[in-house]
Amino acid sequence: MNRFWKYKLDHGIFWVITIGFHMYTRDYLITKAGFDQFLFEVVIRNGLLAVLIYFNWLVLVPKYAQQKKIAVYCFLLCLAMAGYVLLKNIHDVYLYGYVLGDPGKRSILYNTYYNFSIALFYLVFHVALQLSKEWYFQRELIRKMEVEKLTSELEYLKAQINPHFVFNSINTIYFQIDKQNTSARETLSAFSDMLRYQLYECNGKEIPIEKEILYLKNYVDLQRMRKNENYAISFFVGEEVKGFTLSPLLFIPFLENAFKHVSHGPGKNEIRIRIDRQDRHIKLSVFNTKENKMAEEQHTGIGLKNVRRRLDLLYKDRHNLVIDNRGESYEVTLSLRID
Repeated sequence: MNRFWKYKLDHGIFWVITIGFHMYTRDYLITKAGFDQFLFEVVIRNGLLAVLIYFNWLVLVPKYAQQKKIAVYCFLLCLAMAGYVLLKNIHDVYLYGYVLGDPGKRSILYNTYYNFSIALFYLVFHVALQLSKEWYFQRELIRKMEVEKLTSELEYLKAQINPHFVFNSINTIYFQIDKQNTSARETLSAFSDMLRYQLYECNGKEIPIEKEILYLKNYVDLQRMRKNENYAISFFVGEEVKGFTLSPLLFIPFLENAFKHVSHGPGKNEIRIRIDRQDRHIKLSVFNTKENKMAEEQHTGIGLKNVRRRLDLLYKDRHNLVIDNRGESYEVTLSLRID
């Protein structure tokens, strides 16, 4: 079934049936007007119909209907249908009024109702087919997500350690550290917060962005402590990044990737992380300097493959991921539409 959709066989079958039926109902034109006029009628009618159908599905639906601009969508669709009806009426006047010589069919309005009903029927029929296909894809996507979720849960259970033991151990180490050593205590406390977030707060489908930002901040702060003065690390979050939810741990692989592959030379080693929001979109930008020999490894790592898969599953058609892999720098830009 996937190959059926992949090679657009549904479109081929749709047009074979549509054109075949039209040829069957117009075969009388071969004897009355000649084969060339018969062929011209088939090309004109189905060509105009194809333009109308795909203009609606590829332009009007994604730009207006899916963006809930229903009034604009209906207005433009009516204009497109009127254009189809007008052009087809002109051809009908030529074919039936002059080629076949029927004076009663030389009015531009003669076939308006018929052509309008044809346009409306095939528009509705095509939309119904496309929605059926999308329903099938959504069902398959849900099934795959359930299977992957079950697999992930099983792997998690296999690898899980007792979280109470971990936190008790961290608390023990925390109180064993001298009170004067505030840096070590703060580091251990940040690590504890990160672990608690991963173990207890990331079980749901979505998490408040504020908690995700705090997790990322703790991660960056821990990484800062590991780097020396040769590293310039910046982490900026716009004031408007608040008040919505998103899938947990979606950004962290990009940060991990940057810190793992950042250049280690004596010169300027830089990591820049920026998170902004513009209306219904949140944008993450992660930049790092790198060494040329690390280019391919950073671009094709397992972490990036996993996060691409998660984006396809969770934010299909609602994300844009751009990777700029240059000679001595690497930058990832991810844009998510939050509904």
